[in-house]
Amino acid sequence: MNEARAIVLFAHGSRDPAWRAPIEAVADRMRQIQPGSRVVCAYLELTEPDLPSTVNQLLTGGVRAITIWPMFLGTGRHAREDLPRLVEELRAQHPEAEFVLQAAIGEHPDVLESMARSALS
Repeated sequence: MNEARAIVLFAHGSRDPAWRAPIEAVADRMRQIQPGSRVVCAYLELTEPDLPSTVNQLLTGGVRAITIWPMFLGTGRHAREDLPRLVEELRAQHPEAEFVLQAAIGEHPDVLESMARSALS
């Protein structure tokens, strides 16, 4: 992956520090699959870092294109309203950067297939 690009896995957050382990595991696995890739996690609330802090750190580190993957099973209020609003604010604050907002990961066909097969096993 080009060093000027990064992927942010965006999740809700929780007061329970152990809650973040599955999201961090996905990021770790992505880095194993594609060594050298810039993959980081950010959270909406209750867990650090938040999305604006994460984006600022990435941009300071030379990243110019950021893909944001909402780590939600479906497109609820956070994915439908809160996150797009946050991304629009980031676009306004950082016009030099490219932001790509993906749909909720749980709606991706590969994820749906994997969940169905796992539940059947």
